[in-house]
Amino acid sequence: MPELPEVEVVRRGLDRWVAHRTVADVEVLHPRAIRRHLAGPEDFAHRLKGHRIGEPGRRGKYLWLPVEDTGTAVLAHLGMSGQLLVQPHEAPDEKHLRIRVRFTDTLTSAATAAGSTELRFVDQRTFGGLSLHDTTPDGLPDVIAHIARDPLDPLFDDEAFHQALRRKRSTIKRALLDQSLISGVGNIYADEALWRARLHYERPTAGFTRPRTFELLGHVRDVMNAALSVGGTSFDSLYVNVNGESGYFDRSLDAYGREGLPCRRCATPMRRRPWMNRSSYFCPRCQRAPRTSS
Repeated sequence: MPELPEVEVVRRGLDRWVAHRTVADVEVLHPRAIRRHLAGPEDFAHRLKGHRIGEPGRRGKYLWLPVEDTGTAVLAHLGMSGQLLVQPHEAPDEKHLRIRVRFTDTLTSAATAAGSTELRFVDQRTFGGLSLHDTTPDGLPDVIAHIARDPLDPLFDDEAFHQALRRKRSTIKRALLDQSLISGVGNIYADEALWRARLHYERPTAGFTRPRTFELLGHVRDVMNAALSVGGTSFDSLYVNVNGESGYFDRSLDAYGREGLPCRRCATPMRRRPWMNRSSYFCPRCQRAPRTSS
């Protein structure tokens, strides 16, 4: 599933190619793609037609398109294979095209480069989808108002996170993936940040000092910004940006997916352990397990 850097890459593409355009019509080609919009496909299309799209928003791994002057927003659930693509309107339909959004400027004879394109939601596995929701006074879709700010948000409060971390009495990787504490950090970037911080994923949070918490947050931000600079992480063709291009941060990963390969710091073979229906990758020498772990 895409994590913060991948979703931010898509948001930036939508900001360039979709923001401030007016919806001409919406075509829902598979009802499952709007299953979270309980009123159904016709209502979804009707409530978008004729309205202008605002600047895309993101919190953690959640992405939305404000619908101007309506107090609503289209929330995008990318799931495992969802893609928001900006395509020339004459381009052949993708095999797994689920929703098409055309814009009024596409229909004019003097269309610009952006105006010759349409927005497509493509989803091979149909786990994702689009849905329309009311927004809070802060502009968030109301269904994600409980999600914590992410570490790249200028208003993220490092001190509040530290205090919450100590109160949580959990283990550090569980805390990093807890969207009520910090959003946007998934399995890949948690492993990468913990490797950089030399912390084992089962380290108890209750013993974290303020300097250690702040150092870890610095590594989280560094690894996410590094991933952003190269378009995110793509292990297959399912995650792409709006132009259909893959990111290549997977070439720079220090921990995730490197089982048996030498640690880039100490050359000890990296290990993988099952963890909460996922995997954790770590260096047994640089990231020593806490004595209390079983």
